Amino acid sequence: MSSVLIVEDEKPAADWLKQLIFRMDPQISLLATIDSVRGAVEWFRANPVPDLVFMDIQLADGLSFEIFGQVQVVCPVIFTTVSPFYKVFFTFLVLQQFIIFS
Repeated sequence: MSSVLIVEDEKPAADWLKQLIFRMDPQISLLATIDSVRGAVEWFRANPVPDLVFMDIQLADGLSFEIFGQVQVVCPVIFTTVSPFYKVFFTFLVLQQFIIFS
């Protein structure tokens, strides 16, 4: 059974993500839903590594990227966002990596 952590500060978005996850596999273990950078840092320091993290980029207390400067996250992370800026930014990063590794 896979374990998943959600880092999302907007309840409707977190609920929608949970529905998608459980629709894909009802056996997935949802470890927690964290709503802040501070809460995520505390969670990572106190708990075993999940198999996967879904992480919103813009949280109420800062950018989720700040988490990586405070704790080591060694599992895969899927970034989620509704912000058009970050969608364009990540599209650029993905394309850049594709060009570099092609």
